Amino acid sequence: MLGIIFIAANLRAPISALAPVLDAIIEQFSLTPTQAGMLTTLPLLAFAMGSPLATSLAQRVGVERSLFIALLLIGLGLCSRLVDSSNGLFIGTAVIGIGIAIGNVLLPSVIKRDFPTQLAVMTSTYVLVMGIVSGGYSALILPLSLYKNMGWQLALAGFAVITLFSILLWLPQLRRHTPPPTELAQASGNSKVWRSPLAWQITTLLGFNSFFTYIMYAWMPSILIERGVLAEQAGVLHGVFQVAAAVAAIALIPILARLKDQRLLSFSLASLTAVGSLGLLFAPQLAMFWSVALGFFSGCVFILGLSFISLRTDTTSQTTSLSGMAQCLGYLLAASGPMIAGYLQSFFNSWTPVLWLCVAASLICAVAGLFCGRNITINEHAAR
Repeated sequence: MLGIIFIAANLRAPISALAPVLDAIIEQFSLTPTQAGMLTTLPLLAFAMGSPLATSLAQRVGVERSLFIALLLIGLGLCSRLVDSSNGLFIGTAVIGIGIAIGNVLLPSVIKRDFPTQLAVMTSTYVLVMGIVSGGYSALILPLSLYKNMGWQLALAGFAVITLFSILLWLPQLRRHTPPPTELAQASGNSKVWRSPLAWQITTLLGFNSFFTYIMYAWMPSILIERGVLAEQAGVLHGVFQVAAAVAAIALIPILARLKDQRLLSFSLASLTAVGSLGLLFAPQLAMFWSVALGFFSGCVFILGLSFISLRTDTTSQTTSLSGMAQCLGYLLAASGPMIAGYLQSFFNSWTPVLWLCVAASLICAVAGLFCGRNITINEHAAR
C-alpha cells in the first residue's frame, strides 16, 4: 500500500511544479511563450503514446519491474534539471513524461489485482495523493527556489528525494514479475468502440477537460500574476487549484453511486468551470475563490469522465479499449493546450484570450456531458 501511495506521489508533481517557476525558466533560457508551452506539452505527448510502451514493457519484465523502471526514469529526468541547458531540460522533461505514462497505465492494474474489494477507496486515495503532493509542491516551489538563492533548478530537482524514497519502498516488489492483464494487452483490438458515437462523446468530454486543465497547469501562475496576484501567492493558488481537483474525487464518488443519469450533473459541473474562468476575467480580486472553484469543478468533470468509461461499457475489454481511446486522444488534445495558450499570449500580449479559450473548452465539455451522461451503454446505443 505504501509503495502504491508513493508511486502515485510521483505521477504529477514533477510536471506541474514547472508552472510557478516557468517565468524564471523563460528568462534564463530566453524561451518564447510557444517554446515554454512545448515544455509542458512534452509529458502529455508521452502520456498519449505511453500506453503501448507500458504494456509491451510489462509483458517483457512484469508489472512490478516496469513500475520500478518508471520511477528510475522519473528520477533520472529530475536529476537532469540540474544541467544548465535548455536541451537538457526538454529531454529530461520528456523522460519524466515517459516514466509517468508507464505509471499511469500500470498502477491501476496493481490496485485491481491487490485490492479487489477496496477499489474505490484505493483509487480515491491515489488520486488524492497525486493532487495533494503536486499541489503542495507547486505551492512550495517558488519559496524554495528563493530560499538562500537555491534557484529553480535545484528546487525542481529536489523532488528526486521523494522519488528515491519511492524506489526504496518498491524494491521488495521486484521479486514478482506479474504480466499485465490480458484486457490491457488486447485493448486495441476492440474496434466497435472507435465507431461508437457515445465513445466519441466521452472522449470529447475528457479531452476538452484535459485541454483546459493542462492550460491551467502550465500557465495559471502567469495568468494570475497578470490579473494582479503576487508571484508567491500565484504559486500557492496554483497548488490550491490542484488540491481542490483531487478533493473532488472524495466529494463526487458518493453522489455518483446514487445517480443513474448524470446529464444534469455533467452539464452543471462543466458550466461552473466556465463560470470560474469568467471569474478570473472579471473579478480577479477573488482569485482564491476562483482557484478553488476551478480546481474542484474541473476535477469533478474529470472524475465523471473516468466513471463514464466504466458505466457506459458492457465488457471488461470494451472498458479497457475505451480507456485507451479516451486517454490517447484526450492527451493529444491536451498537449496542444499549453502551446496554443502560449501562442495566443504572445500574439495578443495578454492572457485574456486564453481565459476565453478556457471558457469555450468548458462549454464544449458541458454539451458533451448532456450526451454521455445518459444512462445507456455502447451496445445499447448501437442497437437503437
